[in-house]
Amino acid sequence: MDTIWVEKYRPRKLKDVAGQKYIIERLSAYVKVSNVPHMIFAGPPGTGKTTSVLALSRELYGESWSQNFNELNASDERGIGIIRGKIKNFARTAPMGNSAFKIIFLDEADSLTNDAQAALRRTIEKYTHICRFILSVNYSSKIIEPIQSRCTMFRFSPLNSDDIKNYIRKIAQKENLEITKDGLETLIFVSQGDLRKAINVLQVGASLSNKITADLLYETSTTANPKDVQSLILTALDGDFMAARNKLYDLLLKNGLSGGDVIKQIHRTIFDLTIPDVSKIKLIEKTGEIEFRLTEGSNEHIQLETLLAQFALEGNKL
Repeated sequence: MDTIWVEKYRPRKLKDVAGQKYIIERLSAYVKVSNVPHMIFAGPPGTGKTTSVLALSRELYGESWSQNFNELNASDERGIGIIRGKIKNFARTAPMGNSAFKIIFLDEADSLTNDAQAALRRTIEKYTHICRFILSVNYSSKIIEPIQSRCTMFRFSPLNSDDIKNYIRKIAQKENLEITKDGLETLIFVSQGDLRKAINVLQVGASLSNKITADLLYETSTTANPKDVQSLILTALDGDFMAARNKLYDLLLKNGLSGGDVIKQIHRTIFDLTIPDVSKIKLIEKTGEIEFRLTEGSNEHIQLETLLAQFALEGNKL
């Protein structure tokens, strides 16, 4: 556990990046011509945005890549000061060595205020001849249009199960881990396309045992077993409210889940129920209403019990 596996097994070359085949092909083409445009990498966490930028920089600059690369996290400093200070100072200095340009990587750039983005637009325009900007965002819609129009957009999608399985198997082999079939499927379920999360959960599990099973991963990732959540919902739909309530508190206390965690898993499980679609729609509507109340600060126990009561009432109509 001395080294964080996310960093230990982060790919150094573009060809080793998991998934995102089309994007990697485009970036590799940029490396061949030794030129890149301004870019926006948009997509959910753990899909390879930061890894792709780092691999691109290493292949462009070789051993001197760190001298011509500057990474900043925009969520730490969101205001106009970060643009006028650190970013502008780095952008206006000449690139090192024989490089024609430097790269500034702004992670979580959608956290920047509109004023900061306006200042960034002017900086991009002024220093394009010696600097390229790559912005990483979760939501591209939060970036102002003038910046979007100056950048090439790459949309990263959640990794599919095969890509995650192949990467996890490589790590398990190098770390001498035995992963059971249900353990591998559990990593897919827990990560939801986020490879970084899958690796972190695997490392926590490996700290307890060299044999990675589903039960071990559910325990270490504070995620309830889908079968338990399904049993909770079906018990409520059968009209046995008190039994469903007991199952709910077993999930909350034994698994250490929050109300928000339970709501998210209930939502995912509803789609797997063998009930009419009309009933699924009603259950999802009620789940969404309770989730909104929780985000507004309502008592999670009362709200979750209310949800079970509504499920029980809906079950009477089936």
